[in-house]
Amino acid sequence: MKKLISLVMVLSLTIFIVACGGKDSGSDDKLVIYSPNSEDIINTIIPMFEKETGIKVELISAGTGELIKRISSETDNPYADIMFGGSKAQALGYPELFEEYISKNDGDMLDGHKNETGFLTPTIADGSVILVNTDLIGDIKIEGYEDLLNPELKGKIAAADPASSSSAFAQLTNMLLAVGGDYTSDKGWDYVEKLIENLDGKVASGSGAVHKGVADGEYVVGLTYEDPSASYVRDGAPVKIVYPKEGTVFLDAGVEIVKGSKNLENAKKFVDFVISKEAQDAFGTKLTNRPLRKDVELGDHMTPLSDINIIEEDEEYVKDNRDEIIEKYIDVFTSVQ
Repeated sequence: MKKLISLVMVLSLTIFIVACGGKDSGSDDKLVIYSPNSEDIINTIIPMFEKETGIKVELISAGTGELIKRISSETDNPYADIMFGGSKAQALGYPELFEEYISKNDGDMLDGHKNETGFLTPTIADGSVILVNTDLIGDIKIEGYEDLLNPELKGKIAAADPASSSSAFAQLTNMLLAVGGDYTSDKGWDYVEKLIENLDGKVASGSGAVHKGVADGEYVVGLTYEDPSASYVRDGAPVKIVYPKEGTVFLDAGVEIVKGSKNLENAKKFVDFVISKEAQDAFGTKLTNRPLRKDVELGDHMTPLSDINIIEEDEEYVKDNRDEIIEKYIDVFTSVQ
């Protein structure tokens, strides 16, 4: 009888331990996030989510490509619950890595920036812009791409290499579409050739060197993107943002739930939160990222989308023909040099 009681006690203790262990592996207050996002985004959005929900976030930061490779290698035993950030175009290439989930807040997002795939929720967007140093520009008019061909700007334009910079590649496809109407027209590529001539052989070391070079007065204008440009405006630097009158492309970044997430309900709460009004307002007022809700608030450093000539990129074409576009650019650049 004593042996039977002892056996029951052992079994009961084992069940208790297993139950506790099961709770730890899918804890009510835990969420693992992989993110390539900037420190500003992480340090603003993550604490807001933790405060709102009581859920504790474990964050692992790295580049988008590295994180996607890690998620792919962990498919048998996923560690991450969420992929927060990275371009929509990159995530679209790996639908097998992510769970189907459409947020209850999806209907509040702008048309063209809703979850159309079932697994990818757009959160913010970034656009290609021209950053102008207001102390140096003088009487030179800058309203769009054509104005960058002004001989007075020769050697005074900052631009990065589209072959090595994702933002420079986005700028290249933006100008081809805006000036030429598509990505192969002679008109678009003729413009690129003339622009390269006006660069006068100067190519910035990377995307960061472009906007910094303009803000520091090393260059008069730069071909860059909205996020860092808006931060200079917000902080009072002598710069202004020009959205090309020929048209600006905005490319989405997204959030996805990792397939097999151990904290699935918490992951869904995070997706809901990132596109909630509270979080989207933070993107538009505290941060310098383009929020995508219809009812969002913007700070004075952000220009309303209604005041910008927006054109739509053919994401599928650009993804499938990226190598050919870069090769064409290299040929044009080499011929000019």
